[in-house]
Formats: sequence, structure tokens, C-alpha cells
Amino acid sequence: MSLQTTLCYLERDDQYLMLHRVKKENDTNRDKWIGLGGKFQDKESPEDCLLREVWEECGLTLTDYRYRGLVTFVSDLYPTEYMHLFTATAWSGEQHACNEGHLEWIAKSALRALPMWEGDQIFLDLLDQNAPFFSLKLVYEGDVLASAVLDGKVIK
Repeated sequence: MSLQTTLCYLERDDQYLMLHRVKKENDTNRDKWIGLGGKFQDKESPEDCLLREVWEECGLTLTDYRYRGLVTFVSDLYPTEYMHLFTATAWSGEQHACNEGHLEWIAKSALRALPMWEGDQIFLDLLDQNAPFFSLKLVYEGDVLASAVLDGKVIK
């Protein structure tokens, strides 16, 4: 059994809109800082899921976004997850509070100091480098990143 999800980093003024996951019980991402997104619903494309999840989590309707890569998470604790990674630079609407955690605009230069999954730092670096579309496989043993493979080449 596997899971399909989206994750999006909204960008403005060299900052990302980040979600500090502190409100949901039994949350795999509890206490971590992540972008916005979530699980696919039946019959959704990556873009459908992206637009719905961002709107649900913060009240914004994306008007300019880019599909950046596919991240495969393999874990000894959780089902395999295929995460469709996006960035967005334009939206409409008014931002509202999120029922899954606290939303905050964070300078890109300050992200590495926040509690996050180790593998997230790899794909955030790829976004910072404006890398072409990529496939990243992250293998976790518990909460520890055991290996990382970028476009078929081992990088950790």
C-alpha cells in the first residue's frame, strides 16, 4: 500500500510559508516545519490535490505554481509515500489560520535551523538551486535518513 501526497512551498520576498505541525494528534510530522499539502483524494491529479490542500490549509488560491519534483519516501515505520513537490509564487485570497498547526513566513536562510526531516533539507537545497525536475528517493530507518538517491544516483 502506498500513499500519494503533494507539498508546496509558497514563496515571497525570499521567504517560504511554513507550517509548524503542532495541532494534530498522531501526526507523522508532529513538531516539524513543512510546506503546505496533503493526501490525494480519489480521482485527483497532483495539481487538483495541490490547489485543494493549499486552499484548505491557508485559504489561498494558487495562480502561479510549478511542479518541481517527485519525492519517494520509504520507511520501516510508514507506507511508501510518493510526494509531488511544488513551489508557488502567486495566489489570491486572504490567508487564514490552519487547523493542523501554525503558519509563518520564514526566511529561506533560516529554514535549516528549524526542526524538519533531514531529507527535506535535500529537496529544499534543490529548490534553492532551481534544479530541473527531479526524482528523489529518501529511505528512513525510524526518524533517521538512511539513504538518499537523486535521479538514480546515490547521494547519501
